[in-house]
Amino acid sequence: MTELLKPYPDAAAGEDIIASTQTWLERAVIGLNLCPFAKSVFVKKQVRYALTAASTPDELLAELERELTLMNETDPAQLDTTLLIHPLAMTDFLDFHFFLGEVDALIRNLGYEGVFQIASLHPQYEFSGSEPDDIANFTNRSPYPTLHLLRESSIDRAVAAFPDAEAIFERNIETMERLGHEGWKKLWLS
Repeated sequence: MTELLKPYPDAAAGEDIIASTQTWLERAVIGLNLCPFAKSVFVKKQVRYALTAASTPDELLAELERELTLMNETDPAQLDTTLLIHPLAMTDFLDFHFFLGEVDALIRNLGYEGVFQIASLHPQYEFSGSEPDDIANFTNRSPYPTLHLLRESSIDRAVAAFPDAEAIFERNIETMERLGHEGWKKLWLS
């Protein structure tokens, strides 16, 4: 399910942004098995792609609150996870990184701690201590800045079904190292 939040400045560009995110989810996240839990919710059409025109941190927090409320009020069988895509806000990775503290505070203030968590995805994602072009960073690189809203209960079920959940991070880095920069570029050629 997709939705353009607020009128997006350019509807055609908005559709392209959502399509790019869907392609990234299919080819990278699911195709490379970077998240072994993603395929199930994708196949069941329980992923919401919410594109916002928010351009300030406060606007983005308001949109995030709206999305968290929507998820809280919606049956998980209908909506299990949301990708809140925000190409006009938090485009600089360091700003985005520090903004995540505000995101955590919002979750606490809304009483959603232990109910929801946010995974951070960004086109400039960089793990602490890594070089900007380190291929491992690409495990968390999305086409546009994105807040991934996850239900804690879904994570718990997925982890229970996946015996080596703590090994996912290391396995993803190994996958990216085998793929390399050239392999990553080839994912997007068709």
